[in-house]
Amino acid sequence: MAHQLSYHEQEDRKIYLKLRELLKELPEYCRTYFRGIEPHTQSRTRLAYAYDLTVFFNYVINEFDPMTYKGLSPTELPLDVLDRITAQDIEEYMEYLKYRPDAANDAEVVNKEGGIKRKISSLKSFYNYFYSAGLIQTNPASKVRLPRIHEKEIIRLEYNEVARLLDEVDSGDKLSKKQQEFHKKTRVRDLALLSLLLGTGMRISECVGIDMDDIDLEETAVNIHRKGGKEETIYFSDEVAKAVSDYYEERKGIAACAGSENALFLSLQNKRLSVRSAENLVKKYASIATPLKHITPHKLRSTYGTNLYRETGDIYLVADVLGHSDVNTTKKHYAAIDGDQRRRARKAVKLREV
Repeated sequence: MAHQLSYHEQEDRKIYLKLRELLKELPEYCRTYFRGIEPHTQSRTRLAYAYDLTVFFNYVINEFDPMTYKGLSPTELPLDVLDRITAQDIEEYMEYLKYRPDAANDAEVVNKEGGIKRKISSLKSFYNYFYSAGLIQTNPASKVRLPRIHEKEIIRLEYNEVARLLDEVDSGDKLSKKQQEFHKKTRVRDLALLSLLLGTGMRISECVGIDMDDIDLEETAVNIHRKGGKEETIYFSDEVAKAVSDYYEERKGIAACAGSENALFLSLQNKRLSVRSAENLVKKYASIATPLKHITPHKLRSTYGTNLYRETGDIYLVADVLGHSDVNTTKKHYAAIDGDQRRRARKAVKLREV
């Protein structure tokens, strides 16, 4: 009997196949690069790099030196074109990335600071690989500074907003009549899913990837697959356990479609709930409960991290529970709360009894 791929293996397979298709449209030497970085990068990262390099090579053809390369496909670009490009050329490319044409859709693509930074980071990795291997003579990308990212205020839910969101999921009173018809069928599932996100801080991809046998209701624990394939056990409160248990009992009576037999969260078509569907689910309820805040699953993750840090003051615990490999990532996100704690600290120590 053939081995049935797990959800995470299926997702990895999709990414590998997409990358394989993209590589057909890139120069042959790109295959060497992606083989070289495979051992220490995630498949999703490599796919993002491939998209970024597609943009770069099309820029080389159409903007860098159209007299030489116009009419060629990226597959025909020689490796030595990398040595012709200077740091100033890459800086011009950064400027181009802000507003670039999308010929396929007859539109314009707008890249903000984060998108530009990622594309230049991809290019730096690409140049570093070939320069370190001695296959090119210059490394102009190493001289280019990444764009500075202006930090935005982190949007998260306050305690009363969390309660209001869960109340809305529970009742569905403010949903449209059509939505209320669906709500009758999905209320228990939706409450379990939102409770898990808010009560554990897991990523939406980790949540929809949960299988039935990943749940341990006695230990109030769940096994999840982190980014990079690492498996971890995380724990949830009795309140979350109640919501999950109610849905778990309901889910046991549902016959899932082939390939989704062990999935915990199912769509109305009895297939594993997709990330996109779960994102839309969060948006539907949040737009009613907190209409002035644009709430996404990642904002629910930030909400959990904020609440955990406020309760414990332990940034290392927050980093561990959220699955951050670098605690500095966690510190950056929750630095504002440090200010709150410092203000409270002024009253914590008394010098003299009054």
